[in-house]
Amino acid sequence: MSTSFRRVLLKLSGESLMGDKSFGLDPQMLAQYALDIKAVIDAGVQVALVIGGGNIYRGMNEKETGIERAQGDYMGMLATVINGIAMQSMLEKVGVQTRLQSAIKMDQVAEPFIRRRAIRHLEKGRVVIFGAGTGNPYFTTDTAGSLRAVEIKADAILKGTRVDGIYDSDPEKNPDAIRYNQISYAEAISKNLKVMDMTAFTLCQENKMPIVVFDMNTPGNLGRLIQGEPIGTVVGE
Repeated sequence: MSTSFRRVLLKLSGESLMGDKSFGLDPQMLAQYALDIKAVIDAGVQVALVIGGGNIYRGMNEKETGIERAQGDYMGMLATVINGIAMQSMLEKVGVQTRLQSAIKMDQVAEPFIRRRAIRHLEKGRVVIFGAGTGNPYFTTDTAGSLRAVEIKADAILKGTRVDGIYDSDPEKNPDAIRYNQISYAEAISKNLKVMDMTAFTLCQENKMPIVVFDMNTPGNLGRLIQGEPIGTVVGE
């Protein structure tokens, strides 16, 4: 398999791990993702992974819950580590070596995030899963994914979603929504397309980090994208 990328950061939402469930983890979804990632690793591409925590805990309105925003964000960070452990287990089940690194110290379950160590793991063909966001409240896992992608010098961020790219309006609500094959950072901002939150998006723009938004739920899509097929929407300069 010839590939278009040497090293990528794959960003998955926590909700994507639910499959058809309304909460938690769907083992079939985890298994599908693990096999898709294995195919890419077998092709010689280095893969880092950031997973959200929305399937377990999503920061809720402070007025409704009484939970302070910062505390809620820490709860969300712990949820990303739970998802990271689940994904780690499934990847190792299909024969992929992994390392889980956490931005919050928890020695019994994960290594601390050390940039140079993460890069070394990637060079050895291991999937590195980055958990606990940036380790700071008020930052999303999109921002964590963008930051880690820049730190490890990834070729691109691959944002796996349940839709096949970026549209001018919500394709689930508007059947006439138009999909973009390619779009610039400036256009995405001016059209308010909400590819990522602005902190994450600005970080990508400043560091010229391309973002590819694609449908991860179709088996084999990740491999086809890695091979250079025109799948999803590319956001770049």
